[in-house]
Amino acid sequence: MSVPDLQDINRALKLIRPFIHRTPVLTSSAINDIAGSKLFFKCENFQKAGAFKFRGASHAVITLDKTGKRKGVATHSSGNHAAALALAASIHHLPSYIVMPENAPRIKKLAVAGYGARIYYCPPTLEAREQTLHKVVQETGAVFIHPYDNVRVIAGQGTVALELLEQMPSPDIIIAPVGGGGLLSGTAIAVKKLSPHTRVIGAEPAGADDAARSFHTGQLMPSVDPHTIADGLLTSLSERTFTIIRHYVDDILTAKDETIIRAMRMIWERMKIIVEPSAAVPLAVVIENPEIFNNKTTGIILSGGNADLDHLPF
Repeated sequence: MSVPDLQDINRALKLIRPFIHRTPVLTSSAINDIAGSKLFFKCENFQKAGAFKFRGASHAVITLDKTGKRKGVATHSSGNHAAALALAASIHHLPSYIVMPENAPRIKKLAVAGYGARIYYCPPTLEAREQTLHKVVQETGAVFIHPYDNVRVIAGQGTVALELLEQMPSPDIIIAPVGGGGLLSGTAIAVKKLSPHTRVIGAEPAGADDAARSFHTGQLMPSVDPHTIADGLLTSLSERTFTIIRHYVDDILTAKDETIIRAMRMIWERMKIIVEPSAAVPLAVVIENPEIFNNKTTGIILSGGNADLDHLPF
C-alpha cells in the first residue's frame, strides 16, 4: 500500500499552485483570550470551491494520464469533494460525473451543478453510493477519484500544512478536522517531516468518533450511524489514512456538538468569516481541552466555508 512522502507533497504544491488560492492565516485576540492559547487560523474556507478539498482534487486531475483526461473523472461525495472535483475538472476541460446522496445539503448540490458536473442522486447509504458509482464508471470509463483514499489526493491536501508552516511562527501544535483522514494524513506527513517537535492533533465530533476510537484502540473501526452537525466528517478512515495517522499523528480528540456550534458562532462573530460546522471542530476541541492548549502556539486548519445558510445551527 503506497503512501505519499514530503517530496510528493512538495511536488503537488508546485503543480497546483497556479490554480489554487494561497489562503491567509488570521488571528483573533478575542478568541485567544477565550481559549487561553495563541491560535493561528489557516483559512481554507477562502479556497476555491470553498474548502481544502480543491487542492487534492486539482492534484488528482492534473496528474491523470491521457486516457483519464479524455474520459474524465467520477466520484461519490456528499459535498465538498464533489464540488472540488467538478471545479478542477471544469478548469482543465474534463467531464466529471458525481454521485451524491439525495439528502446532501442544498448549497453543495447547487455548487456541484454550477461547476458543470453531471450528478447522479442515490439513497444516503455507502452501499448505494458505491453501487451507483460503479455503474457510472462502467458507462463512462471515467477515472474514480476517491475523496481521501488516494495518494495524489492526500499529497494535495498536505499542501495546506506546507503553506501554514511558512505563514506562522514555529507551532507547538497543529490541529485539523478528521473524517476520512485525507487532510489529517497529508498534514501529519508534512508537519512531522518539516517541524518534528510540533504535535499533530486530529479533531472529530463526539457523535462521529470512529477515527478517535480507531486511533486509541489500534484497530480500524467503521463509522456506524454517526450523529453530528459536522456533516463533512461522517466518513470512516481507510486502511491507507489509518496507517498514516497511526504513524504520524499524536492524538485525536473529540468535541460535543454544542461546543462545535459555539465555536462556529464564535468564528462568525469574532472573526467575521463564514465557516461550516466541520471547520469549527478544531476550535471546539481547543475549548473543551484547555489544559492541552493553554499557553501554546496552535495552528488550526479551517477546512471549509460551505455553510447551509438556510439551516444554520445558531
